[in-house]
Amino acid sequence: MTSRVPIEPQPVDAPLTRSATFLVLAVKDDPKAIDTVRSTIAGIDDLSKNVSIRDLNASFACTVGIGSNIWDRLTGLPRPAELHPFREVKGKVHTAISTPGDLLFHIRSERRDICFEFEKQLLDLLGDTVTVVDDTVGFRYFDVRDLLGFVDGTANPVGQALPEATTVGDEDAPSSGGSYILVQKYLHDLKGWKSQSTEQQEAIIGRTKLDNVELDDAEEGQQQSHKTLNTIEDENGDEQDVLRDNMPFGSPGSGEVGTYFIGYTRRLWVIEKMLERMFIGNPPGLHDRILDYSTPVTGVTFFAPSASTLASLDPD
Repeated sequence: MTSRVPIEPQPVDAPLTRSATFLVLAVKDDPKAIDTVRSTIAGIDDLSKNVSIRDLNASFACTVGIGSNIWDRLTGLPRPAELHPFREVKGKVHTAISTPGDLLFHIRSERRDICFEFEKQLLDLLGDTVTVVDDTVGFRYFDVRDLLGFVDGTANPVGQALPEATTVGDEDAPSSGGSYILVQKYLHDLKGWKSQSTEQQEAIIGRTKLDNVELDDAEEGQQQSHKTLNTIEDENGDEQDVLRDNMPFGSPGSGEVGTYFIGYTRRLWVIEKMLERMFIGNPPGLHDRILDYSTPVTGVTFFAPSASTLASLDPD
């Protein structure tokens, strides 16, 4: 017999769907606004059920992330050990910028209308307590490719490696069952990208374009591929995984197209190390060449507490 309350993670490991909405909000600095937001996110499971019941085969899921600047006021809980505002990474040529954001709602479904309905009901509940910082609609592109034409997410952990890579454990007991989230919205220069040969593109990405076969790493000290720069090891030489649920977005008519990067991780330092290697270079000065064609216009970090913790925020 145990008196321990089960910890249920949020659905960070939900399947990659055909549609997704990435909604970033700022919360008004007002006690009543805080109360409304707290009550709303505590009831996110009920709202999810209300929408998902319309099509049980639509694989609906919503993950809620809470930003560093509002964590204390909104939750009153101990801060997750690594939670802090997004740290700008300034390289010789490119910069990963930091932008505002108090709340993230990662909304996923096989149906765009289900995502739309959930977002509408959510914002109706929140009312004027929040302002929208960014609202990006993503879509699956063919066989899970980005708009640069390459398969995205090949290195994602699977099976038992998935919760190991994404879910905080006993190393930070008050935050166990939660996940760190880092998001960046990248805009692509498709004209410039298409001016490169397929071989040049493959050397930048580190995989073949047609069949997604991994290419050999460059020699140490040379310009490294995106794949190599995003391979992170700890002090013991063990490779550290993160879960990417990236989605293409945009429209040809607007001329604005890109990739919405979202990474879930047990250890925020792993994604931060990836960004350092991409923007500063490894060795320094040799940045990730994908950045010559893909520019980040947002950068925010969040923590997704366990579903159990979210539900406990509403005293009622």
